[in-house]
Amino acid sequence: MQQHDLTLTLAQTDIAWEAIDDNLGRMSEQLHAVQGSQLIVLPEMFTTGFSMRPTGIAETMDGKAVAWLRETAQAKQADVVGSVAIEEDGRYFNRLIWAKPDGSLRTYDKKHLFSFAGEHDHYTPGSEPLIVELNGWRIATFICYDLRFPVWSRNLQAKYDLALYIASWPERRARHWQALLPARAIENQSYVVGVNRVGTDGNGIRYSGDSMVIDPLGEVLFHERNQERIHTETLSRALLDEVRTQFPFLKDADRYELCV
Repeated sequence: MQQHDLTLTLAQTDIAWEAIDDNLGRMSEQLHAVQGSQLIVLPEMFTTGFSMRPTGIAETMDGKAVAWLRETAQAKQADVVGSVAIEEDGRYFNRLIWAKPDGSLRTYDKKHLFSFAGEHDHYTPGSEPLIVELNGWRIATFICYDLRFPVWSRNLQAKYDLALYIASWPERRARHWQALLPARAIENQSYVVGVNRVGTDGNGIRYSGDSMVIDPLGEVLFHERNQERIHTETLSRALLDEVRTQFPFLKDADRYELCV
């Protein structure tokens, strides 16, 4: 299979608290000038902020947020990914939704719910990982708190080439985010992209963004802090292959995986 570079766009944005229409309109404006990207990555719960009131904010898979993701993917001719509070069969999920230009969807329900904030009291955890193929790249998806649990991100047999972490990660623990993202890139010999929000939410919690693009050697290619930023980056397939060939560490990994 021919290998290609991958061009993606990170959307580090503020999020209006529990205001779905406002956030969708604002996101459309911010993405207006984006052209030529193959993948657009949005923060966790990009339509509402990290709210523990799913009864008031959750939509169904037929709701306006999913429709907007589909429409944006078609308009931009790019895959678009972000998480939304979703209601399904009487339960609520913090669901990452991956929309493709042809209208098809892939989903991942956040596995590690943030009990420190009571997320586990309101949302149902997922159990199935998601890896999506795009332009010859295998892309693994994770949400925020997942970052703290390296076994869930294990890249046995190089099953993925890029790990996405979308987040609502508070400023007060920004140093952890800044340390763990490069660690995941180094230990898994993959690119890592972390997309976090900025601003202050309805609970008075501040977010510094710190969205990052990191190469398989742990080198930070992009890092933005404390302001909104729409950033496009091209990832080198040749570099990824060179790193894995020159330093074939993944073949020596312990052969265990998380049982779910």
